[in-house]
Amino acid sequence: MGFFVVVFGVVFAVHFYLYRRLVRQTTRPGWVRRALTGVLVLMLALLLVALVGSRMSSSWIVHVLAWPGFIWVAVMFYLTLMCLALEIPRLILSRVFRGDPVKVAPPPKVIPATVGSTFGPKRIEIQLEDVVEPPKRPDRRLFINRTAAVVAGVGASTIVGFGMESALGDPVIEKVRITLPKFNGSLRIALVSDIHLGPLTNIGHTERIVEQINKIDAELVAIVGDLVDGSVAELGHLAAPLQHIRRPAYFVTGNHEYYLAGGPQEWIDTLGGYGIRTLANERVTIAHPGGEITLAGVNDVTGDTLRDGPDLELALHGRSREASTILLAHQPVIGLEAARAGVDLQLSGHTHGGQMVPFDRIVPLQQPVVRGLGKIDDMQIYVTRGAGFWGPPVRVGAPPEITVIELT
Repeated sequence: MGFFVVVFGVVFAVHFYLYRRLVRQTTRPGWVRRALTGVLVLMLALLLVALVGSRMSSSWIVHVLAWPGFIWVAVMFYLTLMCLALEIPRLILSRVFRGDPVKVAPPPKVIPATVGSTFGPKRIEIQLEDVVEPPKRPDRRLFINRTAAVVAGVGASTIVGFGMESALGDPVIEKVRITLPKFNGSLRIALVSDIHLGPLTNIGHTERIVEQINKIDAELVAIVGDLVDGSVAELGHLAAPLQHIRRPAYFVTGNHEYYLAGGPQEWIDTLGGYGIRTLANERVTIAHPGGEITLAGVNDVTGDTLRDGPDLELALHGRSREASTILLAHQPVIGLEAARAGVDLQLSGHTHGGQMVPFDRIVPLQQPVVRGLGKIDDMQIYVTRGAGFWGPPVRVGAPPEITVIELT
């Protein structure tokens, strides 16, 4: 409960900041300010529908409203960053042009005058109907604030536009060659993670991923968690193309599988019907002319909430010390324990590579590796950026990925 209070507190604080910078300081009192305020309130409401409603209801109306809500999350984020980045130049320019220009009062429209007449001097009033008032000088501070708002708006919209094109397009095929000890052959693994079937995806999303996996022609496929964001009843039709994966496929749970009512078992059973085996704290032996490989998988750490968390000791129990060991684990943080257990290679996802910069600078606070090939002690670890997206359908600096692991 405390977490949601903090999240919603931040969301409201950000919207208040955007109101100050983009509405109040760029408009004068009147209908324009009221209209822009209404738009900002509407976007806040759509954001709340996206964050809360899409989890509580499978209604098509909620899903339709989730689209603008999640897109606004990304626009709001980059608007805030750009407004903050413009604070210093805006402040400097406001100091240079301190205060509003002095306004010159217009001349009176009625001027008293004295004229001569037969009966002596007489006072009259001259009506200056055609006198034109001098033009008012523009409010330079208002101009600065409006310019900053336009720059922030155009910049944020451009970033999000390109980010949506990346997130909704085909995943990039990344190839990485990894040398394993005690293995003298070559083996190709297709690694995919974080597909995130949910309210913003369609069956074409799954079909593209399956098509690319089959084109790789790997000898086995590893799906390392966060496959879905909903129940089988809601999303089963979106997952159906997975049954067309032509190579042996293995799955381990991610944190999102444990957010579902009842946990991941329903999806594990469904995937089993598609021929995809879930490695739930267990292992299999991959026979190969170049030497045996132990392929192990552990549940996600979020499973601890349902007493179904990772058990690395159980997963590795009885393995051959003569074979190289590959561990499938959704979160890279498992690698801290896996390295001590003598695992040779861990394959993970979860981080999305940050999904939207600069989140890639924040992820290391929780995970030892954000993306790509790294090492934890003597163990190699590869973290894929994932093939889908979570939340905003936007990827900036971290395009979706399917990885070809070539073991040598």
